Amino acid sequence: MTRQRIPDDVLTAAHARSKAREERDWAAADRLRTEIEAAGWRIVDRGTDFALTPAAPADVTDGDRVQYGSSRSVPSRLDEPAVGTASVILIATDWPDDLARALGGLRAWSPSGTSVVVVADAPSAEQATALDGRTDDDESADLPVETVWTSERLGHAAATNIGLRRAMGPIAILLDTSVEPTGDIVTPLVRALADASVAVAGGWGIVSADLRRFEDAPAGDVDAIEGYVQAFRRADFAARGPLDERFRFYRNLDIWWSLVLRDEGEGSVSRRAVRLDGLPAVRHEHRGYTSLPVEERDRQSKRNFYRIIDRFGSRRDLLVRPGG
Repeated sequence: MTRQRIPDDVLTAAHARSKAREERDWAAADRLRTEIEAAGWRIVDRGTDFALTPAAPADVTDGDRVQYGSSRSVPSRLDEPAVGTASVILIATDWPDDLARALGGLRAWSPSGTSVVVVADAPSAEQATALDGRTDDDESADLPVETVWTSERLGHAAATNIGLRRAMGPIAILLDTSVEPTGDIVTPLVRALADASVAVAGGWGIVSADLRRFEDAPAGDVDAIEGYVQAFRRADFAARGPLDERFRFYRNLDIWWSLVLRDEGEGSVSRRAVRLDGLPAVRHEHRGYTSLPVEERDRQSKRNFYRIIDRFGSRRDLLVRPGG
C-alpha cells in the first residue's frame, strides 16, 4: 500500500497547532484543527506529538460530473474578485420539494446580481433525480444556479464550506431549505451589512445571559443569528473560516459561526449581529429536525453545543445583555 503524502500546508498547520497547544492558545489550536480537517485530514494528539491520517472520502468522477470527497477538494473562488450582489447557499439532502420551494422564492424575488450555489450533499435518490431534472444550472440565467455534488454525506458544516468556496458575491447568504422567500430577502441583508459594525444579519436571532441558554429575540442587536437565514461578508469567511466540520448536524452551528464572525478578541468591542424586522420569508417544517428521533436529535445537538462552550464559554463580553 502506498502511503499518501501529507500536503505541506497541512503539515505546517499541524506543527502550528502543536505549538499553540503548548502555549495553551486553545482558540488558535481549535482554528488550526478546523483547517486541517477541512483539508481532508484527521489529527490525533499523542502527548506533545501528533499523528495525521487522511479523513476524507475520495473524489469520484462520473462522466462530466465530479463528486467531491471533501470541502477542500472543491475549487475555491475566494481568491477571485467578488462579482454581483450576493450569493445564496442552499444544502440539498433529502427533501426535493423543500429545495424547489426555496429556489422558487429566490427566482421570483431576488434582485439582479444574485447567484445561487446548491450543495448536493450525497442527496437521496429522489433529491438527485430532481436536481438532474433542473434546467437552471446556467450562469446566463436570470438567477444563475451552480450545483456542487459530494461523493458521500459530508455533513452540514462541510457542505456549507463547499457552498462558500464557490460563492461569487461579496455577501454570502445561508438559506435553509425550510425557509420560503416571499419577497426580496437579498436587498435588506446586503443593506444591513453595509454597516461595517455589523458582522452577521438575518431574519431570526437569539440572545443569552450566560452562553448556556438562548431565547428568541426581537429585531435589533442579538447575540447570534439563526441559520434559517444568515448573511455575512464573503471576505469574513475567507479570513475567519472555514466552519468547523465536526458540526455534521446543523443545530448550534449558527451560534458558533455568529460568535466567530463577531469576535474581535477579548478587550475589544465585538462586532454586531442584527436581526432584521420583517424580512419577507416564511419558515416551514424543518425536516432535518423533525425527521430524527428525539433522543438522537438531542444527542447531536448537545455534542455541538459543547463545541460552543469549549471555545466561547467564558466570553460574556460577546453577549448583548450578559447576566450577573
